[in-house]
Amino acid sequence: MAIHRTAMGKTIDMSALQSKNERTRAVGNMKVNARGDTIDGTGRVIKPVTAKVTDNYAQTVGNRSAHVKRPPQQKIQPDKPKIDLNELTQSERELEESMDDDVEIEKIKAQETKKK
Repeated sequence: MAIHRTAMGKTIDMSALQSKNERTRAVGNMKVNARGDTIDGTGRVIKPVTAKVTDNYAQTVGNRSAHVKRPPQQKIQPDKPKIDLNELTQSERELEESMDDDVEIEKIKAQETKKK
């Protein structure tokens, strides 16, 4: 927290004030101190705030719906049209062959990124 200045010009260190009063009973109808520990009528700690946080985390993480695992979806690739290379010109054949190479390179790149 920060150091604040009041309207009268006094400075207040909020973090020092909070740490000084963290064991005192909080105002309100909840039976807690300023730190968040559950306390009884005399101010003794019944359940510390760290135990509360641990319990709530265990309930969330232990909940199966919190960890939904979906099966990996397989990408459906359309069938590649069959092209007779004999009907193409020399430049068209080179273009088709380079496109096949590019597809293979992209597959290898995708596999490498999955490994990382």
